[in-house]
Amino acid sequence: MSGSEMTLAQCQQRVDAWISRFEEGYFHPLTNMARLTEEVGELAREVNHRFGQKTKKKDEAPGDLGMEMADIMFVLICMANREKIDLGEAFDRMMAKVDQRDTSRWTLKQ
Repeated sequence: MSGSEMTLAQCQQRVDAWISRFEEGYFHPLTNMARLTEEVGELAREVNHRFGQKTKKKDEAPGDLGMEMADIMFVLICMANREKIDLGEAFDRMMAKVDQRDTSRWTLKQ
C-alpha cells in the first residue's frame, strides 16, 4: 500500500514495523526533537530557495518539498509511536479545537 492511500494509523504501524526490526529501537525524545528541528530546517531552506530571496548555488541539486515534508512526518510518527500517541485521535482533537476557535475568524467562501 502506498503512503497516499494510508491512514495515519497505518503510517504509524508501518513506521513501527520498520523501527522494530532494529535492536536500537526508537531514539530518545531529545534526539528525536533534534532530528525534527533539523528536518524542519531542511524544509525551510528549500522553501526559501523556491520562494524566498536566497537562491541555490549553481552546483546544488534541486530539492524535493514533498520529501522534506515526509522526513518531518517520519520523525513526528517516531515521536508519537515512542510515546504511544494515536496521531489520528490527536489530529481529530486538534481539528475540533481550530474549528471551534477559528471558524468565525476567517471569511467563509460562498
